[in-house]
This record gives sequence, C-alpha cells and structure tokens, in this order.
Amino acid sequence: MGDNSRRNFLKKASVAGAAALAFPVVGNSMNSESGSGSSSKHHLSEGMSSKLIVPKENGLRITGTFLDEISHDIPHQNWGEKEWDRDFQHMKAIGIDTVIMIRSGYRKFITYPSKYLLKKGCYMPSVDLLDMYLRLAQKYGMKFYFGLYDSGKYWDTGDLSWEIEDNKYVIDEVWQNYGSKYKSFGGWYISGEISRKTKGAIGAFYAMGKQCKDVSNGLPTFISPWIDGKKAVEAATGDLTKTNAVSVQEHEKEWGEIFDGIHDVVDACAFQDGHIDYDELDAFFSVNKKLANKYGMKCWTNAETFDRDMPIRFFPIKFDKLRLKLEAAKRAGYDKGITFEFSHFMSPQSSYVQAGHLYDRYKEYFNIR
Repeated sequence: MGDNSRRNFLKKASVAGAAALAFPVVGNSMNSESGSGSSSKHHLSEGMSSKLIVPKENGLRITGTFLDEISHDIPHQNWGEKEWDRDFQHMKAIGIDTVIMIRSGYRKFITYPSKYLLKKGCYMPSVDLLDMYLRLAQKYGMKFYFGLYDSGKYWDTGDLSWEIEDNKYVIDEVWQNYGSKYKSFGGWYISGEISRKTKGAIGAFYAMGKQCKDVSNGLPTFISPWIDGKKAVEAATGDLTKTNAVSVQEHEKEWGEIFDGIHDVVDACAFQDGHIDYDELDAFFSVNKKLANKYGMKCWTNAETFDRDMPIRFFPIKFDKLRLKLEAAKRAGYDKGITFEFSHFMSPQSSYVQAGHLYDRYKEYFNIR
C-alpha cells in the first residue's frame, strides 16, 4: 500500500471509529419511566459535582431555545407528545422561558395542516405540532415564537424576497387559527438566515416583519443571522475553516445598513455565535451590541450547543466552548441568551448521550439544583 493510500485508509478508519463512538447509543436515553437520560441519573444522583477552577455563574444564562422539528441537517428524534412534554420539563428546570419553532415548514414538510401550503403541494403532517407546542408552552408558562415558512427558494437562488409571497398567507392563517387563541403565542421568528448583505434581505425582513406586527397588534419579531466568520463553511464538506472570512469592520458596516432598513419592524437580533473563533467573540459581540443599541433593537445571542470544530457534523458541544461563548455574551451586555438547540444537543433525553452530560455541566456551572 503506497503512502497516499495508507494515509487515506487511516484517515477513513479514524473517522469511522470516531463516528461509531460518538453516535447515539440505541435505547439509552428513553429507558426509564422518568425519561431522564442515563447521564443525569448517573452523575447527579450520586451527589458528586465537578471541582470547577473557573468562577461560576460568570456567563449569560440560556433562557430560550429553538425547536428544530422541521430539520435541515440534523437527525429527527421522532418524539411524540409524551417526549415533548418531558423535554419542556427539562427546559423549565434550567430557566428556559421562551421556545421558538425554527420554521413552520421547509420545502414540502410542514408542522401544521396549512390549507394554503397543502394546496401548494406540501405533505400532510401526522400531528399538528404547532398546536402541541402552543399547548405545552402554555402549560409550562413559556412564550412561544412562531417561525415563518421556508420554501427553499432563497437557498436555491440567493434571493430572500422569494419568501415573502408564501408567508403572506401563512402569517394571516396562523394568526387567525392559532395566535389569536393561545396566550402563549408571544411573537414571531423571521426564519430566513443570512450572514451579509444578501439580495432582497432588507425588503423581505421588512415586509414579513411588518405583516407579523400588523396582524398581531405589535407582538415582537426577531431574526437569527450568522456571522460570516472563518467557520462559516458548508456543512456537507469536511472543511473546518475558510480564508475569506468577514472582518469586524465589514461586519459592522454591512449590518449597520441592514439594521437601518429593518429596525422599525424587527425587535431583536440573535446572531449565531458558532462561526467565529473563541478569541474573536469579544470584538464581534461588542459591535453587535453597539449596533443594536444604535437602532433601538434587543441584542440576543444564539448560543449554539453543537460543535462546529469537528469534521463530523453535528454533535453536542464541549462544555468549555459553550462557557466561553456565554461569558463573552455577558461581558458584551447582551439582553437574552437562546440556543440552537436544546432538544438535540442539551436535553437529558436526547438521542445523543453527550447532551445529557452537557446539561449536567451547565447546571453545575450555574448552580442549578
């Protein structure tokens, strides 16, 4: 076997071995009546805790999470209402008060029986997930944010204005059938994800944000873009970094123009925090907060609880990486911490056993009993 062949073989073998060790253990997380993953039961029931050598409670707490039910690149956990109810209990236990359905549909898969989208060729869902989430949010005293529909046309064309037309109908339909009936319906998530000055972005965010606020008597809206940093690479590749990352100055200029065009109808911006390196957090976070203050918007952080630093996509993040990001958000004076995403990457009942351990480490750090 030649040197190149040997290297390729060893590389493939190591990746396969890592995947075998890291992938979920079948039957691990749902084998008890309580539903808690083995990690929480094993570690915390013994009364032991880690001996931290860093100050505790020095970061911004996570008080919101996306609900990634219509997923793009993360395996589905196939939960029913019993499992979702249990997950809301786990969320509540660490102080989560806000849940955000990341999108109400993606291409042909949808979360609720939308008459409009079904006529457009979307598939009928087996359960009305929107109704279930609203009921569970109400049961556990949480605010629910509705994520708009994603047709996929923006991802195909690079033009966000494609998403306006379908959402004209979706926004009205959802408010009439759900929003006006549930007290837990607390706001709107404009789900188009951008990183820089994208074609049609300002007009699309403005049009959809204005309609959301108009129909719901001013309920809050927010967006969650990403920073076009060195880790903003295609998930389907094995690349971990890129060379043409945005500078802090370019980021400030471009997002100043975007905020200037949308701040009247978008109340908060939660930048995804995983695309920049840990020693860049303070520089970008301070700019984000300065821009939000200038335009009268709330500055949230989307603290990603999955790891972008590994060639295998995606697994729960190492706790210290999450800690560094939450501490930077607190230093910057951010208004709220939300995450993508609790149920897969932080829940004690996640199919990933590492997620329950992350939950335990988070509770230790924030002194949550």
